[in-house]
Amino acid sequence: MSLFISEFLGTMVLILLGNGVVSNVLLQETKGHNSGWIVITFGWAIAIFAGVIISAPYSGAHLNPAVTLAFCLIGKSMWTDMPAYITAQFSGAMAGQILVWITYRQHFKSTSDGYTIRSCFCNTPAIRSIAHNFATEVIATFALVLIILFMVAPASSLGSLDALPVALVVLGIGLSLGGPTGYAINPVRDLGPRIVYALLPTSTKAPSDWSYGWIPVAGPMTGSVLAAIIYKVIHHM
Repeated sequence: MSLFISEFLGTMVLILLGNGVVSNVLLQETKGHNSGWIVITFGWAIAIFAGVIISAPYSGAHLNPAVTLAFCLIGKSMWTDMPAYITAQFSGAMAGQILVWITYRQHFKSTSDGYTIRSCFCNTPAIRSIAHNFATEVIATFALVLIILFMVAPASSLGSLDALPVALVVLGIGLSLGGPTGYAINPVRDLGPRIVYALLPTSTKAPSDWSYGWIPVAGPMTGSVLAAIIYKVIHHM
């Protein structure tokens, strides 16, 4: 299986299960309505586990441009492969979100609050503060990427057996650092579904909030660069 197909399928499943659990908890008349943050964080951890299992043997299971960038910066991935990784991740995220929309179509129709509907696609901060929201995404992604870099060393890429540890790391980040922004920690996780939200019909349409949309992209990429720098400094001590 090619790098592109692997990353596409892995990211598609990641978003399908990740935003699927968000939809199950937030939308009206679902079996999981109002089941809470613990359900969401565990659902996202399982989404990571599934995505890594699918793509690890073929592409290293980056599933996240921030991870791809860090691997390129420390020399574990080639810069020439980066466009294929990011294109596959972005298109996979959009495809996964479309599948979530199809699955929960009746519940999107029965939910009257447009902001709740938008939250099933992309992130919204609990308290809006550009500086603090950006810092939160930088810190959370820094933690994620730094742990992943040490986890895979000295191996060349993630393997299937690393799926559970990565899932547990994401679970921990969600429980510990997810409160302020919903822990995007992945540019395509927010940007792809946000574009899908802007394009698809929903029963009640809140604004796509593009004034916030850059934070889940720039924050994780910044955190990734910082993690790669720290890793290289420690690795070369």
